[in-house]
Amino acid sequence: MPVGIEAWLTQIPPITRAWLALSVATSLAVQCQLVTPLQLYFSFKSAFTNAQPWRMATTFFYFGSISLDFVFHLFFFMRYSRMLEESSFANRKADYFWLLLLSSVMLLAMSPLFNLPFLSSSLAFVPIYMWSRRHPSTPISLFGLFTISAPYLPLALVIFSWVISGTWKAAAGDLIGCAVGHIGWFLRDVWPREMVGGYSVLTEAPDGL
Repeated sequence: MPVGIEAWLTQIPPITRAWLALSVATSLAVQCQLVTPLQLYFSFKSAFTNAQPWRMATTFFYFGSISLDFVFHLFFFMRYSRMLEESSFANRKADYFWLLLLSSVMLLAMSPLFNLPFLSSSLAFVPIYMWSRRHPSTPISLFGLFTISAPYLPLALVIFSWVISGTWKAAAGDLIGCAVGHIGWFLRDVWPREMVGGYSVLTEAPDGL
C-alpha cells in the first residue's frame, strides 16, 4: 500500500494531480538549471513565428522560482482545484479538463494585451473563482486570522499575492484569471439557468474527449 507522500498524491484527483506534478517538475527543472524561464514563456512570435509551440503549454506550468509566492499559488490552486474536481466535476473529468482547456485558450489570447508571458497563476485562479461562486455560503478562514465568505476569497488572495510579490503586475495576472473564471462560471451556471441558453460546446466537453 502507498504510504506518506505517495498516498497523499494518490488521493488527489487525476487532473489536479497532473497539473501539480507538471508545475513542480517545471520549477525544479528551472531551479536545477536544466531549462531557463526564457525557454518557457509564451509569446505569439516565439510560439508561431519561431515554431516553438510548446510555449503554449509551458507557460501554464511555471509558477516562478521556488519562493513564498510559488508556495502560495501552488497551495491554493491545488486545494481549490482538488475541491472543485471532487465536487462539481466528480465523474466528469472530461468536462473539468475542457473547462481548463478553454480557459487556457482565452488566457493565451489575452496574454499580449496585458504583457503576461507566464499564465500559470492566472489559470490557477479559474478553479478558485469557480469554486467560490458555487459555494457562496461557505465560510473561509484565511491563515487563521480572519474569516470571509467564499465569494470574497479570490479578491482576498489577489490582495495577498500583491503583498507578498511586492508588485501589482503579479496581482494583475491573478485578476485576469478571475475574469476568465467568471466567464466560465457564467456560461456553466448562469446562462443555462437564467438565459435559457442550454449547454453547448463551451460548457461541456465534446463526445469522445
